[in-house]
Amino acid sequence: MKTDPVEFILANTSLTAPPHVPEIRLHLADEAHDLWLKTEDELQQIGLQPPFWAFAWAGGQGLARHVLNHPDCVSGKSVLDFASGSGLVGIAAAMAGARSVLAVDIDPWAKSAIALNAEVNGVELDFSAEDLVGHPIDQDVVLAGDVFYDREFAARITVWFDDLLAQGKDIIVGDPGRYYLPKRRLEALGTYEVPVTRALEDSEIKRTTVWRFLPSE
Repeated sequence: MKTDPVEFILANTSLTAPPHVPEIRLHLADEAHDLWLKTEDELQQIGLQPPFWAFAWAGGQGLARHVLNHPDCVSGKSVLDFASGSGLVGIAAAMAGARSVLAVDIDPWAKSAIALNAEVNGVELDFSAEDLVGHPIDQDVVLAGDVFYDREFAARITVWFDDLLAQGKDIIVGDPGRYYLPKRRLEALGTYEVPVTRALEDSEIKRTTVWRFLPSE
């Protein structure tokens, strides 16, 4: 990395409580912060990929809210927070009594963001930057917020989720209506009206549904 991640995160974010999960504080970019508006060349100069970890996305906020409202879905269980980003969902799972939480994100910057955010909230999360898609996992529950944003990626993880279901895993996703969400494979668990940043979304409130992923018929 060309820039120290911890120093950069501390200098370019502020401690903020996501509006739908005020119990949790995260190092987040400000509304319309130029961190997201930097050009690709500017990002490359500091060795930074698009900073998904710097924002509390609607799917993650809805899923974290659901976990805190319904701790039985994770309490006493081992949890994998897939495509963790800021670590919001994993932190919520730890606060709700998960036995252990593994936050997974292929962006190496997420490791530092998640560590800082876990420390602020007084919880412990393990981290992996490994691409686990297509591989078996040890955890009981998979939590995935806002992961159906790309056609190819959605297809990959749907096949993987099928394999995990066959292994007896529970898969819960949060999604604000992304185009590639496989709705026919899902059972609605709850719906939340999530305030979001207009710099990233097309409205100030995103209706986010939390779903349980179901086996194919």
